[in-house]
Amino acid sequence: MENLLIIMGPTASGKSGLAVEVAERLNGEIISADAFAVYRGMDIGTDKPSIRVQRDIPHHLLDILDPTQPFSAGDFVSAADTAITGILERNRLPIVVGGTHFYIRSLLFGLFPSPPHDPDLRARLEHDWDLDSREVFQKLATLDPEAAAQIGPADRQRILRALEVRELSGEPISTHWLRHQKAFRYNALLTAPHRLRPELYAKIDARVNEMFAGGLIEEVTRILDSGTPSDAHSLKAIGYQEVVNMLSGRLHREEAVERTKRSSRKLAKRQLTWLRGQREGQLHWVPPLEQGGADTVCELWSEFLGTTPRARDETRTEMEETTTDRQHRGDLI
Repeated sequence: MENLLIIMGPTASGKSGLAVEVAERLNGEIISADAFAVYRGMDIGTDKPSIRVQRDIPHHLLDILDPTQPFSAGDFVSAADTAITGILERNRLPIVVGGTHFYIRSLLFGLFPSPPHDPDLRARLEHDWDLDSREVFQKLATLDPEAAAQIGPADRQRILRALEVRELSGEPISTHWLRHQKAFRYNALLTAPHRLRPELYAKIDARVNEMFAGGLIEEVTRILDSGTPSDAHSLKAIGYQEVVNMLSGRLHREEAVERTKRSSRKLAKRQLTWLRGQREGQLHWVPPLEQGGADTVCELWSEFLGTTPRARDETRTEMEETTTDRQHRGDLI
């Protein structure tokens, strides 16, 4: 199996900046694992790296689709596999970076052979969603609380697919996930920048303020003017959905800003919950970039290259115990 470096973590934790510095030091190229950064024109709300940064460090899976096009975990795995192959052929290091942790899990384990789509069932679920999306999400939370905790209440595509799989197979989609997670497709070093909750929330609030001050409203307006419908999946992204509601008169600007902050904090909590329960191997919490995080990641990578997959598996229990201890101390959300 080929080696990968993965930098994951909650929104606003500093993954992207850390990844760029590490890529410079380790001759790497970055593969984005962000479900919305794939869309052209969605730059401010997804906090894409600047054109200058992208010139200096090659980035993959950014700006590959129009906002009207669908993008699934399967699409991500296929595109990421292709990017990884090319990076390795250039004798460079693939660095997968992002907060869409389900994509990262799918890349490492592959996707389970799920039941085929049922058009009639999907149409009924979509109708129910249009009537009351909260009730549909609550149905998933009742039938499959683990999946609901990992997906989140605004992800229409994955919520409906989880319910579809539950009805067609008779089993929760989380059961399929667990059954399928047996063999890794890559050897991966997993890292995540660690920030205490108050600092992380302050970073989130500052980023949201910057987004709105930096032209998020104008960006959403351009996307809508280009012909993208307001209910497109791409515009369900945090920040974009709030601006769509503002432009339609359902929210004032101040309300859109505050709801974006609140939704971002909830997303961070879900992401950290996922990381505490992740099954992909030992997760190394590292300092953020400004506290020497790049040094730590590079040291871990050097150690990782001399560690066998078996040895990494044996350290997983120790990692889980350490994570639990931190949780009890309040170090993690």
